[in-house]
Amino acid sequence: MRTTITIDEHLLAQLKQRAADSRTSVSRVIEQAAQLLMQEPAAGNESEPFELVTFGAGGRFSRHNIDKTSALLEMDDLERFKDGG
Repeated sequence: MRTTITIDEHLLAQLKQRAADSRTSVSRVIEQAAQLLMQEPAAGNESEPFELVTFGAGGRFSRHNIDKTSALLEMDDLERFKDGG
């Protein structure tokens, strides 16, 4: 199967040299490297599961809707300039 990849120039030069030394094609070298990579367990599977620790009763932490940026900016302006300056 044909595909196009974008690869670092220095790495490509190394691949070409490896292919020449092995008397094979760059495609074959890349295929062999990919096969070796796929035989290894996926990275990150060795770590312990992540658990998010939370405190408090839950619910909203603010009386402001943080999804409305314009409302947050207005609230910030009102608090910042409430004394007239």
